[in-house]
Amino acid sequence: MTNPTAAMIVIGDEILSGRTRDSNLNHLAKALTQHGVELCEARVISDDRAAIVTAVRDLSARFDHVFTSGGIGPTHDDITADCVAEAFGDPIDIRDDARDLLMRYFESRGVEATEGRLRMARIPDSATLIENPVSIAPGFSIQNVHVMAGVPAVFEAMVATVLSQIKGGAPLLSQTLRIDRAEGEVAGPLRKLAEAYPDLSIGSYPFNDQGAYGTNVVIRGQDGSRVDAAMVALSADFPSR
Repeated sequence: MTNPTAAMIVIGDEILSGRTRDSNLNHLAKALTQHGVELCEARVISDDRAAIVTAVRDLSARFDHVFTSGGIGPTHDDITADCVAEAFGDPIDIRDDARDLLMRYFESRGVEATEGRLRMARIPDSATLIENPVSIAPGFSIQNVHVMAGVPAVFEAMVATVLSQIKGGAPLLSQTLRIDRAEGEVAGPLRKLAEAYPDLSIGSYPFNDQGAYGTNVVIRGQDGSRVDAAMVALSADFPSR
């Protein structure tokens, strides 16, 4: 079974400058793995119109789903919604359904509906809203692109909403074996193992534990019995000392 594919675009000068540490990619990767969607590519790009439009067009043409984070807030540099609309040639303006959500939220809290805050109701005409149970301002999906906030709590809530609405595949299963040998010593047996199990992903990750070198080997696949068999074969090559 071939799982759906996905890519992610992390948008924001604050990420590239190091002022903000991104956690959304890690969260999305884990959530997609559990849902049976293969995250194949991720890009971190600046708040630049041409870069966002180009990335959206390229990735949406190559993958089943594209997830974006960042740039849909109330300030002048929050340009993601306009860029995504441009990428698809879709008109964008303050939409009644999004504005109504925001106005009810503002009124219930005695918050003024400023021009900046209403920018968060700018939604492309053909998009569907993504619910935001944290702070109301919605994200949106247009064709196969899901546009979400950069604030981690909001992003994570929106991911849950989107994944409940898209079809996944078989979850990717994984097992890990710690081998107390340097990566160079396990390279040969791992190559043979990969040849014997071409349907599995086999990765090696070296570590240094208090001066002792070792390798964590991770075996991933959709068929649990195949993962088990490969792990048995690996353990036979490297029995615990």
